[in-house]
Amino acid sequence: MTLTPVEIAVAFSTHRFTEAEPYLAEGVFWDLVGGKPLLTKAEVLELGASSTEVLESNKSTTFLEQRVIDGGDTVVVDSVIEYVSEQSETSVVSSCDLYEFENGLVTHIRSYAGERSF
Repeated sequence: MTLTPVEIAVAFSTHRFTEAEPYLAEGVFWDLVGGKPLLTKAEVLELGASSTEVLESNKSTTFLEQRVIDGGDTVVVDSVIEYVSEQSETSVVSSCDLYEFENGLVTHIRSYAGERSF
């Protein structure tokens, strides 16, 4: 089954990296605003794998809000996520990911994220 751009973007933004993997262009560019950009599919998948390990060590990861804007070849996923660590420490993060597609593949991702203070 082929995923739509919206389904691919939501999978990636909800940390289901292996589901999104076949739809990442080899030269995908992930612009982590405020951090080091990732310039290859291998780098993106490596960060996804290490993120998955961290998330799996949490007690819980809960998506409190999620909005998706479907612009065809551009998809935006805006999320509010609550993370609870094994030590029961809670953090709430707002994130916004913008995806650009060409021929059904993700060619560019720009991600903004920050911990909420309320």
